[in-house]
Amino acid sequence: MSRPSTFVPPPGARAYALRTTRGEFAVVDAPVADGVEPRGVALLLPGFTGSKEDFNPLHVPLARRGYRTVAVDGRGQYESDGPETDESAYAQRELARDVVAQAEALGQPVHLLGHSLGGQISRAAVLLDHAPFRSLTLMASGPAQISESQQQRVKLLRDALGVMDMADVWDAIQAMETPEETETPALDDGLDDRDDLRRRWLGTTPAQLNATGRQLCTEPDRVAELAAVPLPFHVLSGSRDDTWPVPLLDEMAVRLDARRTVIENAEHSPNTDQPLATARAIADFWDTAGTER
Repeated sequence: MSRPSTFVPPPGARAYALRTTRGEFAVVDAPVADGVEPRGVALLLPGFTGSKEDFNPLHVPLARRGYRTVAVDGRGQYESDGPETDESAYAQRELARDVVAQAEALGQPVHLLGHSLGGQISRAAVLLDHAPFRSLTLMASGPAQISESQQQRVKLLRDALGVMDMADVWDAIQAMETPEETETPALDDGLDDRDDLRRRWLGTTPAQLNATGRQLCTEPDRVAELAAVPLPFHVLSGSRDDTWPVPLLDEMAVRLDARRTVIENAEHSPNTDQPLATARAIADFWDTAGTER
């Protein structure tokens, strides 16, 4: 569960609306650190119920390695607009087309990184058109549908959205928590500040949650298709993950002939559990991505 400490962009970064041929998308854009030679640009996609802020801990260490990083709210996520009720707007192919347009708007081939649901959307984008991308990193994102326990949690959420509005669902989720729990049921990502969490929740559209929740529970295995794409791949995860078991991620990396990184003392969100180790592993991969294939 991602828990950035703040919604405020890190030093030097700015938040704005990225204009694309598919509309505007809210981003946090962090430039390369002063005095550091630029090495590339990266597009970062968050997971289910997440947002661009989930990558806040990675921007500064990646900037120091020479990478400009652009984290994006997908269609209907937090500060990016999307239809409230039209689930067809959130079909995976539509979201993949958004990602291709975002990459093209940045003006050069980009390193693509997707966390959890964002990894599956990233995969779909690369399969649609790999030309705008230099590499693909799948962070805590597996080969097919999520685990049965997580499917049950997503089903509970989707059932609740069918009979309650977003504010009532939020209140119900909070009431389910015990004092010992830090996770929010059915939520893949989160922030420490409950006011910020609630604002992000209310900014995300029900149709987006319903459509992408269904995708997580029904996603087919497309690893063989992805392995045929001429890009370097990186499979990164924590040492524990209850959404896709770590051995499943190990196997996927072998099938992709991908670099494999396991971040110790991290779970489903290594970006916030162990941001420095995660940023180091990501930058090490990007440094060599142009020579590995």
